[in-house]
Amino acid sequence: ENTNQAMKVYRFPFLLAATAESVRVLRGGPSSKFTMHEYLFNDGVLTDDDTNNNNNKDGIKGRKLDSEHQPIGYRKYELKEVIEVEGRQGISTNGTHYFNSGSTALYTYDLEGNLTAMNENPFDDVEKSVNHLGDIGYYNGEIYTGLEWFEDGRGYNIQIVLYDSETLDVTRTFPWNADSGQVECSAVTVDTDHGLVWMTDWSNGNYIYSYNVIDGSYNGKLHLRATPEMTQGIAFYKGDLYITADDGDADRREHDNLWQIPGGTLLNSATIIRHELEFTVSDSFVDFGEIEGVDFNKDTNEMLVLANRGRQIVLGTPKDLYPGYDREISEIYVFRIMDEDSAAETGGEPSDNTGSETGDETTGIFESTNTTDSGSSDNTDGETNTEASGSTDSETSGEPSKAPSKSPSRAPHESPSKSPSKA
Repeated sequence: ENTNQAMKVYRFPFLLAATAESVRVLRGGPSSKFTMHEYLFNDGVLTDDDTNNNNNKDGIKGRKLDSEHQPIGYRKYELKEVIEVEGRQGISTNGTHYFNSGSTALYTYDLEGNLTAMNENPFDDVEKSVNHLGDIGYYNGEIYTGLEWFEDGRGYNIQIVLYDSETLDVTRTFPWNADSGQVECSAVTVDTDHGLVWMTDWSNGNYIYSYNVIDGSYNGKLHLRATPEMTQGIAFYKGDLYITADDGDADRREHDNLWQIPGGTLLNSATIIRHELEFTVSDSFVDFGEIEGVDFNKDTNEMLVLANRGRQIVLGTPKDLYPGYDREISEIYVFRIMDEDSAAETGGEPSDNTGSETGDETTGIFESTNTTDSGSSDNTDGETNTEASGSTDSETSGEPSKAPSKSPSRAPHESPSKSPSKA
């Protein structure tokens, strides 16, 4: 019954009075804005003074969060290098190699960025007609992919297809559950804690969908609140799921983002996601564009993010080049991760944690660093299965930055005249 709180609980059964307004939160400066709906703090009012000093450029009247209430990521990320690759869709790793997907091809690189293998006809042994590969995952010697026939912003003939990580040949296929509500597959990853394959839907980010990692049987879906926009990649790391979202409008010089799903809520029916990282230009990315896949190399304590720049995207399809570009450029951004399990902040080596989501079938259980924000308390009672089994484009004018492997460029460019969607 604290009068300073915006929520009051009255001592009557099932009676709750609360007030909540949309909040415009400033994170990392005036150019980084997020609308939050889940906070019920009595934390101040945006005034004309805020507008005049650029703290509220849109002139919105409402509440603002104190800095102590602003959500922050539990890890720090430092850009290490940028590696140009052939594929524009996905990235995964087994700890010693990078696996990269194009829309219609698979590639293997060593950690120095040298191409070591490719399959430019990955659909030849797939029964149903497909034309699109999304973000990919790795587990126990196989590359997990989500294939579909992508057209006009949605997918058809969705299926999980596994490839041998050495030969890049098809090994087996898991059928898609059409009754799940999923209408597109932008990414897959393997959750080694629960033995699940998770799939994202770019057309509708309200849910992510899970299948058994061994036999491919449908497990259930997880309701994401708030809903990430245009989800492009998904990865499992130390117990949590991470989603890359192409939610920044390049025309407006907005950045794309990384969102986290707390590991303690993955078997719930619903969860509340939180913001983990904003990929700013030029601290994180070379230029404004389209974010794609994501994965983590636990052996080196690094995050891998694939992003494209240079080409306009309309309804998920690459179109015209932006001014200053003579081709689209796809790059892996390698970030060092500094968290409680790494001594990187003090100059030491990362700790030797047990288990590896990129390793063999015998894996350890990863402890999430997210111990204070556990997301939703909605527990599932039938939709999910607890059976475990191991595991856009750039806008620019002027000369583009063509970042070579090992040496990221940092010069942002002026915005073009078209808006990206998805690829």
